[in-house]
Amino acid sequence: MKDTQELVFPASFLWGAATSAHQVEGAFNEDGKWPSVWDSFELEPGRIAKGYTARMSCDQYHRLEEDLDLMQALHLKAYRFSVSWPRVIPRGYGDINEAGLDYYDRLVDGLLSRGIEPFLTLYHWDLPQALQWERGGWEHRETTRLFSRYAEVVGRRLGDRVRFWSTHNEPGVALEAYLDGSMPPGLVDRALGYQVAHHILVSHGLAVEALRSACSETPKVGMVQDLWPVHPASDSEADHLAAKRRWELRWDWFLSPVAFGRYPEEAFEWLGEDAPTVDDGDMETIGIPLDFMGINYYSRLVTSSDGDVLPKDTPTTAMDWEVYPQGFYDVLKLARDHYGFTTLYVTENGAAFDDIVEADGAIHDEARLRYLAEHLEQVHIAITDGIDVRGYFAWSLLDNFEWCHGYTKRFGLVHVDFDTLERRIKDSGIWYAKIIEENALKTDGCT
Repeated sequence: MKDTQELVFPASFLWGAATSAHQVEGAFNEDGKWPSVWDSFELEPGRIAKGYTARMSCDQYHRLEEDLDLMQALHLKAYRFSVSWPRVIPRGYGDINEAGLDYYDRLVDGLLSRGIEPFLTLYHWDLPQALQWERGGWEHRETTRLFSRYAEVVGRRLGDRVRFWSTHNEPGVALEAYLDGSMPPGLVDRALGYQVAHHILVSHGLAVEALRSACSETPKVGMVQDLWPVHPASDSEADHLAAKRRWELRWDWFLSPVAFGRYPEEAFEWLGEDAPTVDDGDMETIGIPLDFMGINYYSRLVTSSDGDVLPKDTPTTAMDWEVYPQGFYDVLKLARDHYGFTTLYVTENGAAFDDIVEADGAIHDEARLRYLAEHLEQVHIAITDGIDVRGYFAWSLLDNFEWCHGYTKRFGLVHVDFDTLERRIKDSGIWYAKIIEENALKTDGCT
């Protein structure tokens, strides 16, 4: 048994927690907000576990002050949230909804009054439904321009107070939606999926330019990528090739254009006729230099020529994801050494487990606490090795609407009773608050 050590983080380290608009806000049709693609998708039978919807979710829209006080009680230094595009521009084009912008004014001002840094994401998958129905959404190039306009609108309104901006959260999820049809718009079309992915990357570059022009204070602009290391299931040539293709067609596809202004050459060859149309100047737009890269990390993939496999006798979360802390260090190092992203923020890291509320209201989520401790240790090792990781955001502040899983998977530091909407800080949240207060981690994960 190794001795307990205290791992101290840099004095300026930004400790936070993260959410997204659709997963916590509720108020799906209030104060001028129109539906997103998820609002509509959730109504299709069989799409969401148990038929759940996010129409109320955590109701943060109405419980904002309560949640801001919770953040303060947890000693958060920063809060990562997303803006709902259809709350601000209901159709995705056309009129601006001032009431929607007013809500984000209140959120940003409430954070700042409590000494909490706003860390804003423009897009966390909630495309305006009208834009999908009427103009084809991301399938059409015009949406890149409309996204740029949306970035400009939000930048002008909040750019005097918000310093940190991310354009897209996990853009690869939009591609996955078209590969298996499990997420909006529910289509299966590989060629269309890669064209959508290209348009999203173009919109990212246009939004970077729009934010730098619109914000009255110089913004720090980046994007957020989920990184899952892909390992071959065996030493066979077939499994190594399968892992290489898995990585390049899903993760490198979004990293290389941003880092180097080009797509992976082999990936384009593998796609053949399904490769997207790329216009002149697109790669320069996509590759515009960023101020930081956000990294979301949860686990790794082990891939064979027959598909992904789960290693035997390995600990897993309630999502059936392998608990693999070493991969966290690996992706942080890869982001710096291979892709050249010199300034990093961990924008999501966390785990779902089946929490039990005790008779006294306590939630003793030891498995989540240990998961966070083991992964924070990897962040500290990375920093010690000279990787410039400047902050860490636990996913998530609250138990929330977990997309196709509905309310069946809980990631929160704070438990939410989805019948009463009562909040309770879990043991992991109490522990995390102490980590923030002391700016240090004890490696046994228990103190």
